Amino acid sequence: MIKSPLVTTLWLEQHLDDDRLIVLDASMAKVVGRPQILYDTFSCILGAKKLDLENELCDLTSKQTHAFPTVAQFIDIISALGISQTSQIIIYDNQGIYSSPRAWWIFKVMGFNNVYVLDGGLPQWLAEGRTTANRFSPSTLAEPVSVDSIIKSGCEIKVNVQDTWVCDSTYLLNKLSDKHVSIFDARGAKRFSGQASEPREGVRSGHIPNSVNLPFSQVLEDHGLKTAEELQQIFAGLANEQDTQRIFSCGSGITACILILASVEAGYHHNVLYDGSWAQWGSDHKLPIE
Repeated sequence: MIKSPLVTTLWLEQHLDDDRLIVLDASMAKVVGRPQILYDTFSCILGAKKLDLENELCDLTSKQTHAFPTVAQFIDIISALGISQTSQIIIYDNQGIYSSPRAWWIFKVMGFNNVYVLDGGLPQWLAEGRTTANRFSPSTLAEPVSVDSIIKSGCEIKVNVQDTWVCDSTYLLNKLSDKHVSIFDARGAKRFSGQASEPREGVRSGHIPNSVNLPFSQVLEDHGLKTAEELQQIFAGLANEQDTQRIFSCGSGITACILILASVEAGYHHNVLYDGSWAQWGSDHKLPIE
């Protein structure tokens, strides 16, 4: 049993032939807050399937940027990918660690425990000369399976949504003065302080009151995550001393999940994603800012 939310490239290479293993590429076309790694030619880890965070694994009917997917959407997507509760799911992206934690957290919120992030992602895999392919593996099913048919068939896909692991602005507003809650913002320092304008039109500059700035780059080392010990020291210096909950935000709910991954790796398990993040908070003039 793997206790860390991460697996190494060596571990993954040694387990690529496992029948229960599903490797997902959760790379995004748009990268914000760090220099983007660009590739001359496409490659992916051998056997990997595409998980489209930007166009499929989000609620496109919502006004919110990158909104969390509905349960129905999630089941449709994972059924097409051949994923069940017995699958061992490894998620990576082509920036090292950038968007893969977002996909990992979606699976965790939906009640999947056997899901992990590849530490170092595709850049680390390529640097070590491990086996790649020039195209993704196809989805298992020609068409997604409906939620109703899954329920009637008694399929192994079981979604046990952890509602308290994702919150909205109303919940966060009520927690702003709670001394047992630490609020982290993964955006860069200039955006947090309001010295840099926001990339989205109509979004105010600044940050959520009583939140602490922890740019996601500060929990990364080269292509991967810093060690558990280093992460423990980082959070110890920033979190409320007796926090019983940590709430994470960023620009639109993507890089906040990098901090959640880091928090879990550091041994903390009361983590919540504010999914609307600053794109929502900064757009709502009824909500306070600093």
